Amino acid sequence: MKFLVALACLVAVAYAVDDVQVLRNELNVLPESYVYGYELGNGVSAQESGSLKNSEAISAQGSYKFTAPDGQTFETQYIADENGYQPTGAHIPEIPILIQRSLAYLASAKPYVEKN
Repeated sequence: MKFLVALACLVAVAYAVDDVQVLRNELNVLPESYVYGYELGNGVSAQESGSLKNSEAISAQGSYKFTAPDGQTFETQYIADENGYQPTGAHIPEIPILIQRSLAYLASAKPYVEKN
């Protein structure tokens, strides 16, 4: 909920500072799911939907897009769930294979327990 309030504040500030027109603004919060999205006249947009997976975890997916001062457009899609925040986009570099192997090894290794 704090995230949604922060997002609403961000949209309000962006609108007030740059006098940017809000083209679309949507928010639907239900007890076990939510959807939000907005699009501004300066090309900034975002959308996300989420739902309660079980009584303790929320799974969300969405995307956001903006144009940098140099004119380059950045778009990111993401999933956020029990496995963490997982972004994808053309501007996000791939993880090198050696780091992927190291992470896989660490995930499969038995935890070290120091014996007294």
